[in-house]
Amino acid sequence: MSETVQRSAPLLPPDAGRDRPLFAVAAILVFLACLAALGAAGAWQASEGWTQQLTTEVTVQIFPGEDRDADADAQSAGERLATLPGVTGIDVRSRAQAEALLRPWLGSGGLPEDLPVPRLIAVTIDPENPPVEGAFAARLDGQGYEFVVDRHGNWAGAVERAAAAVRYFALGLVVLLTLAAAAVVAFAARASLAARWDVAEALHLVGARDSFIASLFQRRFFFLGLKAGLVGAIGAALSAWGLALVGGTAGTLFFLPSLELGWVAVAIPPFAALVSGLIAALAARSAVDTALKARWS
Repeated sequence: MSETVQRSAPLLPPDAGRDRPLFAVAAILVFLACLAALGAAGAWQASEGWTQQLTTEVTVQIFPGEDRDADADAQSAGERLATLPGVTGIDVRSRAQAEALLRPWLGSGGLPEDLPVPRLIAVTIDPENPPVEGAFAARLDGQGYEFVVDRHGNWAGAVERAAAAVRYFALGLVVLLTLAAAAVVAFAARASLAARWDVAEALHLVGARDSFIASLFQRRFFFLGLKAGLVGAIGAALSAWGLALVGGTAGTLFFLPSLELGWVAVAIPPFAALVSGLIAALAARSAVDTALKARWS
């Protein structure tokens, strides 16, 4: 005699008609929150790199003079600056290199030969033991050519403030999207409970506690939020990867900064998916608990 195995149906069966719109909305919210978090991580990483570069480099411009060889003047200035205490490196740029820096703004047609293009000297300094104030000017005074010393460290504070503003804005956006996701899930949970009042009434009549009924909705919405979070997080990760490629390969064409993401950013998408499931579970349980207490209290 063969036995027929019967599987009991779940107490709270899924409802594709109601779950599909919620799934799409949750995935979109997680996608946007992930992008905001990745943007904050990228701004953090980039600001650290920019600040370090600004505080360890000084640019000296040597202006061409009448009847003088600008390249020779720049080479002579570079040799003099290399002997300063605290200077760790010198890179004397030629006219061709200076023109390459101007090409994104002036085009690739070439500049007139008589245009006085300053020669640039990139000076790398020791951040722990930098040259004293005025040492560059003192070393180059009296050499017969005009020069300007640009200390990049003067811009470090502005870069840090701008990066901090981007980070705080992105984090604030993450918080707002999290609250929006919780509100959407709570509304969907109430709607789901309203459509399943017969199940809740039957469970209540056989002695089920409110916490047991709420746990059914909590479990269901946890997996729904987790799946939506995975879809949104994967989409955000792919989008961030594409933006990083665009910033790295076409940055000189479209003046886009490269998106630098550290190892911390790798953990953001899976963490966002897990948090999406937890937020959905907590919001659903809270909404169902409140509704049940209001109905039977």
